[in-house]
Parts: sequence; structure tokens; C-alpha cells
Amino acid sequence: MKILKAMYFLTLALALMVYACNPPAKKESKSSKAANKVLRYSSITGLKSEKMAYYKKLHAAAWHGVLKKITECNIHNYSIYLKEIEGKLYLFSYFEYTGTDFAADMKKMAADTTTQRWWKETAPIQIPLPDAAAKGETWSPMEEVFHHD
Repeated sequence: MKILKAMYFLTLALALMVYACNPPAKKESKSSKAANKVLRYSSITGLKSEKMAYYKKLHAAAWHGVLKKITECNIHNYSIYLKEIEGKLYLFSYFEYTGTDFAADMKKMAADTTTQRWWKETAPIQIPLPDAAAKGETWSPMEEVFHHD
């Protein structure tokens, strides 16, 4: 009888541990699912080869105010990659957006004076692709053709 009682309490303790580590998923409303949706953005631009070292140095010590504004504007998991193709340098950026109004967040970022000063440092050393240059922009958006979570 003592063995059965001990096994019962052991089983109960294991069940509680499993529950504590893996509580049942809460049902989410449609609005909370929409609010948690992650949108992925990527873009590309060129980089002046003689400015590559400066660009890397600048981003190795990115300004706190710029990083803070990026986060405030619901941008996460932001990366920029560098690739040389046929003797030309290209930058590829990727980030995830978790907000609900991308246009408003981008306006908020563009209005930030620290971010404006950052862009005055980075824009002149980048080489916009023709589609971006035609619109007076630096980065060209890229189409996502595959994603796997």
C-alpha cells in the first residue's frame, strides 16, 4: 500500500511539473493574433567600396538613439548583410515588424532628429539601385519568395 501511495504522489508530482513547464495554450482572439503578426521586410542597396570600412565601423557602434527609435517603431531582428557581386558591393537588410501601422511607424522614425543625422552619415556612402534612385530613395524593397518557420 505504501508503494502505491508513493507512486501516486510521484505521478502527481510529475504531472504538475509537466503542466508547469508546458501550460495549456490560451485561446487567442482574432484581434490578438493580428496584433502579434510578424511582417518581414528586406531590401537592397549598393555600397561605395572605398567607404566599406567606414560603414562597418559606423554599424559596429550604432548610435543608441537610432537603436532605441528602431525598437520604438516596432522593428525587431534587424540585420544588414554585405555581399560583393562582380566587383560591386551590395547591402541586404532584413527586419521583422510587429506593429499595427507600418506607415505611421516609418513616419515617426523619419521625424526623429537622431535618425535623420544617422541617415545623413549612411545615405551618401550607399549607391541606390535604379528603382530606388528614381523615387529618391536609398533602399530597394525585395520580394519574399520563400519563408519557413
